[in-house]
Amino acid sequence: MLIDLGSLEQRLGYAFADPELLRRAMCHRSWVAESADTASNERLEFLGDAVLGWVIADIVYRNFSDQAEGALTDLRKSVVNATALAEVAAELHLGEHLLLGRGEDAAGGRLKVSILSDAMEAVLGAVYLDGGKEVAHDLIDRLFSARLEAAVATLDRLDYKSALQELVATRSMPAPEYSVRSTGPDHHKTFFAVAKIAKQVMGEGEGRSKKSAEQAAAAAAFNAITAD
Repeated sequence: MLIDLGSLEQRLGYAFADPELLRRAMCHRSWVAESADTASNERLEFLGDAVLGWVIADIVYRNFSDQAEGALTDLRKSVVNATALAEVAAELHLGEHLLLGRGEDAAGGRLKVSILSDAMEAVLGAVYLDGGKEVAHDLIDRLFSARLEAAVATLDRLDYKSALQELVATRSMPAPEYSVRSTGPDHHKTFFAVAKIAKQVMGEGEGRSKKSAEQAAAAAAFNAITAD
């Protein structure tokens, strides 16, 4: 299947020397199971995850010299997570270019946080292979620096489980309770968490680990309560 990736390259601000790398970044495993393609984006995703972690660590170290090590870790976590990656992917309209199997497409795969975040990492891996580390660094800097700047103002809230615990205590509400389920094989699990207060669902979230999913659910609950 031929897909036009020119508009995606324009939004990325980078033209691939080898466009096949970008196409491969769009290949979800559900597509590979139903097509003649033999490689999904999972290897590129693995590489992109490592590249993203390195670049963000470099950016926060250089740009936030007034922050202690713990704060730098929190800043990195604020963007190196499935939710933030999916948001950037949505801004780039990545979903419309994804190659998905019929079932996954019908199930709304183009909007799923896990699929979008994986594809975003795959794109970063593809850029790294195609253009090298400086190009990848510049792209990640453009895509994520504003989010890092915004996160500085909310460093005290990046641990949303603790923030939610304190919030409900000040409002004489019961302590939050979390339930977590997972899908996918052991080497590639996605976790889904629900935060309940007084048995009422207040927030839901997902992530690559149980902890990150609970944090996402806690953030959703925190925002829901403070929005009232």
